[in-house]
Amino acid sequence: MLNNMTDTEEGEGGPNSQGDGNPKESSPFINSSSASDVEKSQQYDGKNMALFEEEMDNSPMVSSILSSLANYSNLPQGSKEHEEAENEEGAAPSKKKPAVKAPSLGTLMGVYLPCIQNIFGVILFLRMTWMVGIGGVFGSFIIVFMCCSTTMLTAISMSAIATNGVVPAGGSYYMISRSLGPEFGGAVGICFYLGTTFAGAMYILGAIELLLVYILPQAAIFKMEGLEGADMEAAMLNNMRVYGTIVLSFMATVVFVGVKYVNKLALVFLACVILSILAVYAGVIKTAFEPPVFPVCILGNRTLISKGFDVCAKVIERDNGTVTTKLWKIFCDSEFLNATCDEYFANNNVSEIQGIPGVSSGILAENLFGYYLEKGDFLEKRGISAMQDPDAPITNSNRYVLADITSFFTLLVGIYFPSVTGIMAGSNRSGDLRDAQKSIPIGTIAAITTTSIVYMSAVVLFGACIEGVVLRDKFGEGVDGNLVIGTLAWPSPWVIVIGSFFSTCGAGLQSLTGAPRLLQAISRDGVIPFLKVFGHGKANGEPTWALLLTASICEIGIIIASLDAVAPILSMFFLMCYMFVNLACALQTLLRTPNWRPRFKFYHWALSFLGMSLCLSLMFICSWYYAIVAMVIATCIYKYIEFAGAEKEWGDGIRGISLSAARFALMRLEEGPPHTKNWRPQIMVLVSVDSEQNVEQPRLLSLTNQLKAGKGLTIVGTSVVGTFLNNHAEAQKADQSLRKLMETEKVKGFSQVVISSNLRDGTSHLIQVGGLGGLKHNTVLVSWPRTWKQAEDNLRFRNFIEVVRETTAASMALLVPKNIAAYPSNGERFTEGHIDVWWIVHDGGMLMLLPFLLRQHKVWRKCKMRIFTVAQMDDNSIQMKKDLITFLYHLRIDAEVEVVEMHDSDISAYTYEKTLVMEQRSQILKQMHLTKNEMEREIQSITDSSRGSIRRKNPSNLQSQQSSEEPAGVSMEEKPEEEVQLIHNKNATPTSPLHYTRRERCHPRVGGADDLDRQG
Repeated sequence: MLNNMTDTEEGEGGPNSQGDGNPKESSPFINSSSASDVEKSQQYDGKNMALFEEEMDNSPMVSSILSSLANYSNLPQGSKEHEEAENEEGAAPSKKKPAVKAPSLGTLMGVYLPCIQNIFGVILFLRMTWMVGIGGVFGSFIIVFMCCSTTMLTAISMSAIATNGVVPAGGSYYMISRSLGPEFGGAVGICFYLGTTFAGAMYILGAIELLLVYILPQAAIFKMEGLEGADMEAAMLNNMRVYGTIVLSFMATVVFVGVKYVNKLALVFLACVILSILAVYAGVIKTAFEPPVFPVCILGNRTLISKGFDVCAKVIERDNGTVTTKLWKIFCDSEFLNATCDEYFANNNVSEIQGIPGVSSGILAENLFGYYLEKGDFLEKRGISAMQDPDAPITNSNRYVLADITSFFTLLVGIYFPSVTGIMAGSNRSGDLRDAQKSIPIGTIAAITTTSIVYMSAVVLFGACIEGVVLRDKFGEGVDGNLVIGTLAWPSPWVIVIGSFFSTCGAGLQSLTGAPRLLQAISRDGVIPFLKVFGHGKANGEPTWALLLTASICEIGIIIASLDAVAPILSMFFLMCYMFVNLACALQTLLRTPNWRPRFKFYHWALSFLGMSLCLSLMFICSWYYAIVAMVIATCIYKYIEFAGAEKEWGDGIRGISLSAARFALMRLEEGPPHTKNWRPQIMVLVSVDSEQNVEQPRLLSLTNQLKAGKGLTIVGTSVVGTFLNNHAEAQKADQSLRKLMETEKVKGFSQVVISSNLRDGTSHLIQVGGLGGLKHNTVLVSWPRTWKQAEDNLRFRNFIEVVRETTAASMALLVPKNIAAYPSNGERFTEGHIDVWWIVHDGGMLMLLPFLLRQHKVWRKCKMRIFTVAQMDDNSIQMKKDLITFLYHLRIDAEVEVVEMHDSDISAYTYEKTLVMEQRSQILKQMHLTKNEMEREIQSITDSSRGSIRRKNPSNLQSQQSSEEPAGVSMEEKPEEEVQLIHNKNATPTSPLHYTRRERCHPRVGGADDLDRQG
């Protein structure tokens, strides 16, 4: 145990650990003031002599507690360093000031209190009572429980991630990006940044509302007295915009001048939050014995605004007479008893109720269920009947307390959720913690537990102490303009008003301090190129440009000017961030990556998935359109990073998911052969390289791109002659050359280089072992050997013959483009021309599929397709053409059909015998009209007659034709045997050489035999 503690101290703090320069408490020499004692203490450092270290840590001296409080800071990691840099800049150059680092913080000062301060905020003081009044105790408790459960589950996931390594500046962004990759990290980091920025706007709006409504109403620039309805609402919003812009400018200036001023007030802001909450609990206890006097005036069952009258009655007895009150004058045209009064005022009585009857009054039963209102509805007291003509016009509405917005359950969720955010405060400061892997889980979970207990108890206590109409009175208009939660506080409402004002201002400053540093961390990672400028700042690292952008975005929230409208916006961004924290933990747990070894053990993937589901549900519960907008923003950032962002390899979980998904997909492909509908050419491109390992036929990859268009499997392979030990470097160079050319030609696929003793074996190995599992090539693309007629280069042709043999044996299709150098590049565009298909062999539609695939590419898109077939002189060419058109119609291919009539002597002997001549062709086209028995009989008779006609041909002409084509060095006995065995094997898919000529702008010819190339 001592070894671990010593290692931690040396690793995180070290001998120059952060502190105030006092001797370490773990030293065995407590009073080590003299030089000799210091030397002795240094001798014993790291010698496991700190006998009282554990006891001292558990029971620190009073001076240590005071020192921790004096050094308390709620700023994110990085702010302290900037403050120290400013101090060093201001120090005199003659006096070299020693570097003072932030003290190593424990769980209480480093995690628990900052989380408490960030979680408790403006919503608790300004909207919590209103939420209880509108949603009821039962509904509000459900909202609080859902939100607190979400943050608790997120904290569990966050603790697991945070204890799996050090979390530097950036907090949640760092955790997500290193767990899910730069795309998710950047997208969620920007969302978290926007959420933090809008949180600053929300805190500023809350501070302005406290100032103009409760502290100094006369400071309003746009006066609201005498206004009603939309005019009063517009005046209020304009006041919020003007004062909000002023406060935002002041706060941004304070942050720009130096975070040390914000840091010095951190303890004051924390004290305001804690004292305000304690004052509320003290007031609740006091109501059980002596409820405070906050009368509410009710006319009929409608709540009256308390301004403009002093007595809650129509008339009073004075000097043995009845005298009208100020309230009478408000609703009547004169002060006399016979005056004409408002109809509702005349028909209903005025009553006064106690606004805070106390915790023992039993008001809880009345506030148990919700009371949702439409905008402009009256705040009515339950249980009191009122006489009202439904057809009578509403008058003097500005004298009643009205609902300012339409309320519903999902709105309450969106407004409340920001009050449970702030759980990242501990993880953002992990570098300042003495033992981050211990403090972050304990401090964060303890803070969430504390705040959840406070929130849930507040819901019940507010419903048990405060009258329902007062709870629903958002701005305290019925209780003399007092803050509703302030009326409950002890000893005075001003404790809550002043405390909440300062804590709200402090929270706004912290948001404006933390958001620019988060953006700076994202910018410096370089994953989003256009944000790089925001990574720069002042000489001390202060993010000046990021602060300017943050203030500008914050101004958008100020212009919205409504706390109730801004709160759901930042709820979306925080919920999205928490959702991905849960997703990151769940994926890392399920993938079981070797690096996933968090010290926090109380987590499970099911809890993370539950937290993720809750976050996603709350997003759409709060506001479905805001949720969609937030997801669109995150998706756009994700795709931008994917296409334009810097390449980062952080060992993230998405790569693990990709590997698992690829393995699963490959296993599924192994289950059976693909269906005919799903068949597409999966191409193995065989290329050769020169002595410099550069590709000799780059146009092969251009043709591949035009055929594939990024779909299916493409493998570009080559062979290097030699041994693996001696020629590995050449193979790597060849692989780099292939990859570079594939990137240039935009071919999406894989490169593969094989080292073999000769090219023939290397090519054979590529054909055999290319692909993986069910994802294998079914087509081989190789260029026609250019010098095959030269005797000295017959090895190249023999290698080509072997390729044809091996593809035939493997039942693969073979594509052989001739004159590949003349084929178009990807940059060319044909505006007219034809793709000609010489259909000699019935190959199952392969020859039809190739030009169809070519026409999908922009190079060939405007070319037309023509089908040529061969007929004998005695065939019915017209009927054959009609049958072929019908056949193409069923194939759903648009093409022109041409039938070429040729004499028997014009067709070579082996083509005539081994390919389907025109009689066979016409019969194949008619197969759909024949029964099975007829089909078998017709095919057999055609085959027999075809063989008989071949035997009757002149054998001398056939022999002379073969000898004239045979190249030097190849014997007459060997050549016909090879050709017949290769190209026309009955058990294989036929070879499909591609012939291209430049006689037209777009005139490729796809055929099935070399004889037709000579005829064309």
